[in-house]
Amino acid sequence: MPPRTTPTERQKRLGAEVRKMRLAAGVSAESAAGLLGIDRSKVSAIEQGIRTISEERLRSLACHCDCADVQYISALVDLALPRKRGWWERYRGTLPAALLDIAELEEHAWRMRCAHSVHIPGLLQTSDHALALFRFVVPALPDQEVAMRLAHRLERQAVLERDEAPEYVALVHEAALRMQFGGPKVARAQLEHLLLMSERDNVMLRVQPFRAGGFPGAGQTVNYLEGPVPKLDTVQIDSTHGPDFLHTEAQLAKYRAQLDWIERLSLSPEASRDFIRSLTHEL
Repeated sequence: MPPRTTPTERQKRLGAEVRKMRLAAGVSAESAAGLLGIDRSKVSAIEQGIRTISEERLRSLACHCDCADVQYISALVDLALPRKRGWWERYRGTLPAALLDIAELEEHAWRMRCAHSVHIPGLLQTSDHALALFRFVVPALPDQEVAMRLAHRLERQAVLERDEAPEYVALVHEAALRMQFGGPKVARAQLEHLLLMSERDNVMLRVQPFRAGGFPGAGQTVNYLEGPVPKLDTVQIDSTHGPDFLHTEAQLAKYRAQLDWIERLSLSPEASRDFIRSLTHEL
């Protein structure tokens, strides 16, 4: 199979995990190549995510690296298996690849936690709210791209309504609830939609009120996607240049602690719904 030109975030993650496993065992790339029966350049390509690795070779390498974590190895094998074409692939070449990576990661996440200070989480946005957000972009997006981004975002939201949907914990600051993107009518409809979504069994919405005071990562948007094993968790953060993806052990521990801190400051789900209802009366 020819090498990929643009590996997805999941494909790059598999390569990064293969490299981490090899280096932790002190196995050289040359030794790994000899074990797998391939040349050294292909080992490098596998670790960059631009070449596939078969289940047999992956298990052989794990054994050679003395990796005895059965669940971790099985999760890596699952990452390596060929996948059917996801719905997000329809947007490849027309939307930034990182947006498609977010959708793919959400599709495979076992549990998701997010913290938003200024924006409503994308999976909980109404179409009118999302449309208003896409209008506040510098430089302005062409109408066609706005339409595609809106369609992509709405398709992403189906992950919360599918069979065996993942648990979704949304920690939303009061500031985000008070932002009137699209005007009062759109803002009110957005708050009502949050109340509706918060009633779902798999969705936990908790509000962080102004009176809770300061907290780490203020102003930052954090999405923490849990994999089948903790080692394969991923943090996605937003920035002006686009999404960033983090997964080192130190980074994962940092953002887990940050989310735990914010959750402790947040209202209970019941109190959060009461708080949101009170805001709707102000609009």
